[in-house]
Amino acid sequence: MAQAFTREIDDAPLPPLPERPVSPHLNLVTRRGAALIEEALHTLKAQIGATSEKDREAILARDLRYWFARRATMQVVEPDRAADTVGFGTTAVIRRRGKVERLRIVGEDEAEPPKGLIAWTAPLAKALEGGRVGEIIHFVGGGKDEPIEILAIETADA
Repeated sequence: MAQAFTREIDDAPLPPLPERPVSPHLNLVTRRGAALIEEALHTLKAQIGATSEKDREAILARDLRYWFARRATMQVVEPDRAADTVGFGTTAVIRRRGKVERLRIVGEDEAEPPKGLIAWTAPLAKALEGGRVGEIIHFVGGGKDEPIEILAIETADA
């Protein structure tokens, strides 16, 4: 093997990790989202204390900085229990493409679209915002105009 393809120093430090990008949007969270941030901080602190691998420790420290920043900027938003429109913290029961779906509007860090949790900054959440039961929203996604009917709005925080 040519000398040019070997490392001169096997234990040379890796280049610094890039920081995790932080959203430029307000850090709105539900009570559940605030608890998830606290849980992430607790877990990362425990993992840092338990590792002796420098590379692993660098990754954990970077993630810990991210979650500290998210905790420092979080704004817990309680859903309006009397809401008659779709908004942050509410669950919209919709009919889309012939199927009924439940979509809860949540903070960016707690979004899990396959579980029906969509970020308030997502285009679909923005399209549904302010919608009322019985209303048909026209959502343009993927270049197509898609009618979405709002069947119900639930405001319980889970």
